[in-house]
Amino acid sequence: MHPASQTSASGPEPLWMWIVFHLVIFTLLALDLGLGRRREHSPSLKNSLAWVFLYVALALIFAVFIAIERGQEAALLFTTGYLIEYSLSMDNIFVFLVIFSYFAVPVRIRHYVLFWGILGALIFRGIFIGLGALIISRFEWILYLFGAFLLYTAIHLLRSKNEEVHPERNPLLRWFRKHLPITKDYHGAHFHLKIEGKRVYTPLVLVLIAIETTDIIFAVDSIPAIFTVTTDPFLVYTSNIFAILGLRSLFFVLDRIMPMFRYLRPSLSIVLAYIGIKMLISYWIHISAQISLVVVFSVLFSAVILSLIVDRLERRKGEGERVKVKGRR
Repeated sequence: MHPASQTSASGPEPLWMWIVFHLVIFTLLALDLGLGRRREHSPSLKNSLAWVFLYVALALIFAVFIAIERGQEAALLFTTGYLIEYSLSMDNIFVFLVIFSYFAVPVRIRHYVLFWGILGALIFRGIFIGLGALIISRFEWILYLFGAFLLYTAIHLLRSKNEEVHPERNPLLRWFRKHLPITKDYHGAHFHLKIEGKRVYTPLVLVLIAIETTDIIFAVDSIPAIFTVTTDPFLVYTSNIFAILGLRSLFFVLDRIMPMFRYLRPSLSIVLAYIGIKMLISYWIHISAQISLVVVFSVLFSAVILSLIVDRLERRKGEGERVKVKGRR
């Protein structure tokens, strides 16, 4: 048996576990949408941080639940998968910032389009994970291809650190612009409305399409990454959903504290390279879930600490130069 598929040996999860999980998820989504509909606004840093901590806490509580029901090994695999998917989701956020800037989306309605974008991402991820689990169950050797692909992605990610994003090159966006009546201005949080009896669409539709297609592209990297950790469909699906669920609140946090993550891409490259190599050598060397969790967490934590140190040194250097300039005057 392949090391990555060991957690699938216990068989499918009981139906009640799937039901409980989705009840929690849909309750959170309903609460999130209800709060977002009250008024158009940009969430404060304090509010966004509270939601981020809430989603992370819920994921950790769910890990404890898995430990009780499935054992420590399954809980560690879930936590490792969640940490990897959550860190990869941060790279999505930088692209979302470019999309919002390109389309000049008003700050007060960004949270609304992000909600629907993330809801669509949940649906697409569920489909991709289902297809991936089906393929792997029949062709287990494909995991080695996943490992090689992740290694290639890691190298590409490191080399393309200055690569720009161009939403205008999206062929789907060009098609919709050609075939749909799109208004020039935004109309609040409306995706469509009627003007003189005719239904027209607002630019918010194009923003949503750009976000959804971007997430599908990112899923090509993230889905293989989680399958190289475990092939258990329940662990893969739940860790992915928990990682995406808090993406909207994380967006508004990172939008304000971007310097903390200047070394995110290099750290993600290291994580992807580690996962890819781990999979390629798994036939000869089995690396435990505990070691993987420590490695992934250490790399990401070190990237944040290094970013903070460099940012602080640059600020001190800037202050020192300003003092020198004032002294010369």
